[in-house]
Amino acid sequence: MHSILPFLLAMIVVILLLEMLAAKLRIAYPILLVIAGLMISFIPGLPVVKIDPDLIFFIFLPPLLFEAAWSISFKEMKKWWRIIGSFAFLVVFFTAFSVAFITNYFVPGFTIALGFLLGGIVSPPDAVSTGAITKFVKIPNSTSTILEGESLLNDASSLIIFRFALVAVGTGQFIWQEATMSFLWMVIGGAGIGLLLGWLFVQAHKRLPTDAPSDIILTLIEPYFMYWIAEKVHSSGVLAVVAGGLFMSTRRLLFLNSTSRVRGFSVWESFVFILNGIVFFIIGLQLPEVVSGLRSEGISLNTAIGYGVLVTGVLIASRMISSYAAMIATMIFRPGVVPHARSNRRRFLMPLLLGWTGMRGVVSLAAALAIPITLNGEAFPHRNLILFITFVVILLTLVVQGLTLPYIIGRSKLFDAFSEEPEKEVKRKLNDGLRKHSYQFLKNKYDNELHDHAGLQRMLKHWEEKMEADDDDWMNEKTKLIFIEMLDSQRNYLSELNKDPSINEEFIRQQLFRIDLEEERLKMI
Repeated sequence: MHSILPFLLAMIVVILLLEMLAAKLRIAYPILLVIAGLMISFIPGLPVVKIDPDLIFFIFLPPLLFEAAWSISFKEMKKWWRIIGSFAFLVVFFTAFSVAFITNYFVPGFTIALGFLLGGIVSPPDAVSTGAITKFVKIPNSTSTILEGESLLNDASSLIIFRFALVAVGTGQFIWQEATMSFLWMVIGGAGIGLLLGWLFVQAHKRLPTDAPSDIILTLIEPYFMYWIAEKVHSSGVLAVVAGGLFMSTRRLLFLNSTSRVRGFSVWESFVFILNGIVFFIIGLQLPEVVSGLRSEGISLNTAIGYGVLVTGVLIASRMISSYAAMIATMIFRPGVVPHARSNRRRFLMPLLLGWTGMRGVVSLAAALAIPITLNGEAFPHRNLILFITFVVILLTLVVQGLTLPYIIGRSKLFDAFSEEPEKEVKRKLNDGLRKHSYQFLKNKYDNELHDHAGLQRMLKHWEEKMEADDDDWMNEKTKLIFIEMLDSQRNYLSELNKDPSINEEFIRQQLFRIDLEEERLKMI
């Protein structure tokens, strides 16, 4: 343990440096992580890091899915549930089906069951990768919601395929009646267990005398409980985490205070970032062993790369076909929800662009690593090839699609053609509404006390001025810079004041935290 600890710490430092470099280059950090994972496989003498395949899902998936469920807007998901549902389930099944039959035809010794196993692994686009890439370009909120919602739910459907394919590979048969009943129990039972546990956890937060640290620790533990209990009764742990996470995220204002929310956001963002980086590095550390296993099976590196390119092409083609099918079906059955474009040509270009957004990432890696090493006492068939193909798929989709997607969106100006209320206008309406609401709240509820209380009078005057002022008059860019400079001056003052031994440092820290919150608030204006 002592020998590998410095290496693990160095790995985390490298992950952080890569994230900084990605921000400097204005590219998505998963792109650099997957490249680093490839490069690390060429470094000789690195320790071999092995994790029990049975623990891969349990360690990495629950927190990643839980955080994704908290990040997405459930209200927007309901608005676009038809297209999200079709991409999350129908498209995943179609993609896995395509991969299964293509690999069965072109890869010697690859059965249909193994093809479905590989299809279940590589079919789900990655929410983290998609979000990291699209943050550098301007896309409509509706498109962003569809991509995030699809990436959240398709993890569940693809991993259900993965589990059934594992059973089929192990037993050599697939009984449709049993599979249907098992599938229904996995979906209904998983979602039900997640909702029930989500409700129990909300009650625990509300009724127990928790503070911010205990709230955050509980949220870190909860996804693991959801996943473990659902898996114990042979339902879908993934769906349990997704359903429970969505349930709790919609009620966060009811059981978490502002301190827990502010601190919890930073903790979860850092935690998920490190998990993503570690998974990419683990596969990089295992690549030499995987390549050695391929050669022992008589499969050359060039041949394996060719299979990876073939599967990547199938994934991209399947997604594009599905995008056009979804667009046509929506135009026929639900024409009212089709985004309004300036021309039919632009409208039919959008599915092409959506088809180019299917970057794969950490969920596919975790699923591939979770394949058991042995099956019925013998080596799992083509495990090394499946791992290698998965890595090639992730590498190609992240590097090729990930690097070109922002350029294509920016150059084509495709999303500029779709009518959606400008973000600035929406924020202006929200700010105006908040000002009027705050002013009316004070006037209606505390009107009798306003004349006798100087503090309330100043508060009312404050909101009167904000309500009457234009956004640019109240806080334009120049005023914001001056305000932030003033906050920095306050920090310096408090730091100097802290040198006085008679002043409790805890009070200083509380004031510094308040200043940090004020600066964060300014950045949101």
